[in-house]
Amino acid sequence: MINARLSELTARMRDIETELDHPKSKGLGEQAIDLEDDEALEGIGLAAQKEAVLLQTALSRIADGTYGTCQNCGKRISDARLRAVLYTMLCKDCARAAQSDAA
Repeated sequence: MINARLSELTARMRDIETELDHPKSKGLGEQAIDLEDDEALEGIGLAAQKEAVLLQTALSRIADGTYGTCQNCGKRISDARLRAVLYTMLCKDCARAAQSDAA
């Protein structure tokens, strides 16, 4: 699942890069819209890059045998949580506690 998601993200980032490389419209109104679209695409691209880094880290954890183990408490992370958030490093309880501490 991780490799499939990485492939999706790579394709998305490639599509975004292609779109951003297209020439801009000549009219001022169209240029403004193009710039807004580019900003949105750049945001999506950055989010994809961040997720790709997290997924690469998850692959490293698989390789070293720590994937599925909470980095905070050492307990097993549930399969349901791992399917929902492939790159999670925290069990549900530790993630909830971290969220509460951040708020």
